[in-house]
Amino acid sequence: MRNQVKTASSKAIQFAEITKNLIRKGNIARAKRCLGIAEQMLKSGNAETKNAISNIYVFSVSTFMEIHKCTIANLFPPMLRKEYIAQVNASGV
Repeated sequence: MRNQVKTASSKAIQFAEITKNLIRKGNIARAKRCLGIAEQMLKSGNAETKNAISNIYVFSVSTFMEIHKCTIANLFPPMLRKEYIAQVNASGV
């Protein structure tokens, strides 16, 4: 079997699913830890990683949280919250 290399976008999708599952199960402490890791990746990652976190991870997790009426302001670290606000403002909502 051939080794498959995962792209930054596929890893961001997988990481978002993990975070959403933790929120769904009520494990907020671990979900906050995942959000903190995403924040670190946004701060120190390469351009591809930053793009994947900004566009895929933040969008996926924030959409899930809005649908399930979770408070985003309390969970998102500062840089992720900034990306979320930028997405909301860009969409014209």
